[in-house]
Amino acid sequence: MHEEEKKPLNFLEQIIEDDLANGFPRSDLRFRFPPEPNGYLHIGHTKAIWINFGLGERYNAPVNLRFDDTNPAKEEQEYVNAIKKDVEWLGYHWDKECYASDYFQQLYEWAEKLVQEGKAYVDDQTSEEINEQKKTPFEEGVESPYRNRSVEENLYLLRKMKAGEFEEGTHVLRAKIDMRSPNMNMRDPVMYRILKKHHQRTGDEWCIYPLYDWTHGESDYIEQVSHSLCSLEFENHRPLYEWFLDQVYTGNVKSKQREFARLNLSYTITSKRKLLRLVEGRYVSGWDDPRMPTISGMRRRGYTPEAIRNFMDRVGVAKRDNIIDVALLEFTVRDHLNKIAPRVMAVINPVKVIITNYPENKEEKVIIENNPEDKDAGEREVPFSREIYIEREDFMEEAPKKFFRLTIGGEVRLKGAYVIRAESVEKDAEGTITTIYCTYDEESRSGSGTEASMRKVKGTLHWVSVKHALPIEVRIYDRLFKEESPDTKEGDFLDFLNPDSLKIIQGYAEPGLIGTKVGDKYQFQRLGYFTVDDDSTEGMLVFNRTVTLKDTWAKVINNK
Repeated sequence: MHEEEKKPLNFLEQIIEDDLANGFPRSDLRFRFPPEPNGYLHIGHTKAIWINFGLGERYNAPVNLRFDDTNPAKEEQEYVNAIKKDVEWLGYHWDKECYASDYFQQLYEWAEKLVQEGKAYVDDQTSEEINEQKKTPFEEGVESPYRNRSVEENLYLLRKMKAGEFEEGTHVLRAKIDMRSPNMNMRDPVMYRILKKHHQRTGDEWCIYPLYDWTHGESDYIEQVSHSLCSLEFENHRPLYEWFLDQVYTGNVKSKQREFARLNLSYTITSKRKLLRLVEGRYVSGWDDPRMPTISGMRRRGYTPEAIRNFMDRVGVAKRDNIIDVALLEFTVRDHLNKIAPRVMAVINPVKVIITNYPENKEEKVIIENNPEDKDAGEREVPFSREIYIEREDFMEEAPKKFFRLTIGGEVRLKGAYVIRAESVEKDAEGTITTIYCTYDEESRSGSGTEASMRKVKGTLHWVSVKHALPIEVRIYDRLFKEESPDTKEGDFLDFLNPDSLKIIQGYAEPGLIGTKVGDKYQFQRLGYFTVDDDSTEGMLVFNRTVTLKDTWAKVINNK
């Protein structure tokens, strides 16, 4: 790579470069991605995946996939499996698959060590009482009446907690740090709580479970993670992270926590709790509903891993939170699909056209380019006949001056085929047009080399031969929320759901799509990018609209 082509370092890369320059061994670099298996990964997690695995690729360093499975009340094996599938689909590979639950015994032994050193105590108060005593950052906290219990009593009570002799909510283990600290996280944080729930990996072996702040840094230390990179909301947790590490550190790599800005997208909710409400309330069909911001939902909708990684490259790494316009994500998806998606013809709001001077029994094949963006994509043959479907929106009986599609007395070219002229229409009892009658210029076939084939007309329409048409179901997906910031508006975020986020319609496609597979991606010419959905059957292909050909929301936003 030429010097001028090198990308400038982001601030996380600069931190690592500085550490290496100050003597940190490159061979000791190790990163991790530590999701909690209490839901499906979403677009926000993609940034953390991209950062950690991207650094692993840049420095040829291992990256652990660690599941922070310390809350059996909300965690399931289903989520573990989904997370692994998502990370692999994005194109990343982890060095070790780890679980915080693998460290429960070590974490507990360290907890007893803190008790023995007078740095932790058992508190009998409720969570409400503890929170009340912590006060606010602008006033000193109140010490727990149990803070100065003896080491012997604390050990006795902690072991009774571990043995299951107390009920949930009656006792917790707290670190003894500083109830006067302006950092609320340092005001004697809870390390363990009683939770009598079955754990998906450890079964019923444990009834006390460590909290995030106690688990996370110690797990990093156990795994010898060199740089613990997390989102900005954990910045105030860093002093606690370092305090806990100091209590157990005996040598080797001491993990360093640094924070980056979260990925916040407009028109998007990324709270797992709120996404779960969408699923449980059946506002969507599931975690993988194509309207969901989950990785599985984006995959089903037709987004590509390359597009998502390209999007992350465009967004980059920031130190402060901001909101990224979802249109940038859609643009990046559109840009990648434009390069790779074969072009096909489909009609999703059909009206029949009969070419009256075309022989009734005649059929022919016209040649159409598969993808003008890919010179190696080749061409295909598409059947043409006397009766075709076109989009209803492509015809008007009486059209304004700048309507360049089909109208009575006007001409258009059928893509890859002939120039036709609309002569008359037939309507049903309600006045809806059912058939358009046209004539064609026999000498105007595209690519035939005749003078008529080069005649310029202002409109070119896609079409499907009625006789050869393949019936398809088309799901037109749009943004799930109609408000740019549904999470910050007053009221319930569900109030801002877009009622038009899904429309299911029946259409027709050219027969070359027979045999296409789930996940295959196409550009329906003039309509958008579409992918074959999991719900497809042998008798009916189902297509999801991945993204429009253009940003259809720009005009809506500009007119607000």
